[in-house]
Amino acid sequence: MSRQIVFAIVTFLHNLFTVVWVGGLITLGTIVMPSAKKVLGMGPQTKQLMDTIQKRLSVLVYVSILGLLLTGLLMANRSPAFQGLFRFDNAYSTVLAIKHILVLAMVGVALYRSLALGRRNKPSSPAQEKVKAGLLLLNIVLGIVVLLLSGFSAALSAGPPAV
Repeated sequence: MSRQIVFAIVTFLHNLFTVVWVGGLITLGTIVMPSAKKVLGMGPQTKQLMDTIQKRLSVLVYVSILGLLLTGLLMANRSPAFQGLFRFDNAYSTVLAIKHILVLAMVGVALYRSLALGRRNKPSSPAQEKVKAGLLLLNIVLGIVVLLLSGFSAALSAGPPAV
C-alpha cells in the first residue's frame, strides 16, 4: 500500500510540473502576449511587461524541468514494458523515447530563449522578438505532442485492453 501512495505522489508531482511548464507556455503564447500587445501596442512597455512575466515564469519552468527529471526517473521502471531510456525495443519504449527526445528539444528551446535571447543588457530587435515568439510557438506545439505521447505511453503501460 505504501508503494502505491509513493507512486501516486510521484505521479501527481510529475503531472503538476508538466502543467506548470506546458500550461505556462500555452497561457503565455495564447493569452498573455496577444492581450499585452492589444492593450499596450508593440512599444517598450509591452516588452518590459513580457520580459518581467517571462523572467518570473522561467523560475517555475526551471524548477519544473528538474522536477520532471527526478519524478520521471522514479516513474521509469514502473512498467514491465520499459526497456531503458532512448530504447526502441517495443511500442511503449519507442513512444517514451520519442517523448523524451521532444522534452530535450523543449529544454533546449527554453534555455536558448531565456539565456541567449533573453539577455537584459542588450536591446532586442523586432527580428529577435519574432524569433522568440516563434520559439515559444514551437515549444507550445512540442508540449502538446509530449502530452499526447504521455497519453499513449500510459495506455501502452497498462497492457492490451480487455475485450
